[in-house]
Amino acid sequence: MKRYLALCIAALCLLLSGCASVIRSDVIAFNEWPANLPDKSFSFIHTAEQENDLEYRSYEAQVSHALQQLGFTQSVNAKATLNVTLSYGVRARDVHTIEPVEIDPGIYGSPFYASGLGYRGFYGPLNGPFWYAPPIVVQREFNYLVFTRHMNVRIARTGDGKKLYDVTVVSEGRISSLPMVMPYLIQSAFSDFPGKSGVPRQVKLKIRNDQ
Repeated sequence: MKRYLALCIAALCLLLSGCASVIRSDVIAFNEWPANLPDKSFSFIHTAEQENDLEYRSYEAQVSHALQQLGFTQSVNAKATLNVTLSYGVRARDVHTIEPVEIDPGIYGSPFYASGLGYRGFYGPLNGPFWYAPPIVVQREFNYLVFTRHMNVRIARTGDGKKLYDVTVVSEGRISSLPMVMPYLIQSAFSDFPGKSGVPRQVKLKIRNDQ
């Protein structure tokens, strides 16, 4: 029985590790991006809480890098043409599933192993070398947490406040750490910039081995 439980746990771990090898994100962006925007200078607008938040500043630096990769220029001293806002979060929910699991009765079920009889041996009286029983399918319950990670980036004109780009990224998975997931959310947000407005898409990114 101990070995059976170990096999079930190992199978579940293998399943979850396979799911965790890829970050899947649902992305939707709304934009009215101008065809010609010669000045792509930008600066971030912070809330009072974000001003002294080290985690936020780390993510802001990553968003800034992604924008600069697209030809934008971050403005520090001079007034920027565009302003950028960033928000994010993570929440957890309980997941309860019932999955079918196959058990080999030749090892753990009757007639090899039965209550009060114990293990019959490899070639006991009821299990000769030609005896075979089909596997038994039982239902096993699994409980675990799934985390919903989300991020939003908005770009607007500084002069009149007109929004030009508003992207939301939502990703679910077993990883609760935002610092680990955020680079993938940011990459997903700008992977098809500015893209078609209001068209949802899913982005799959393989987790790097160095993480």
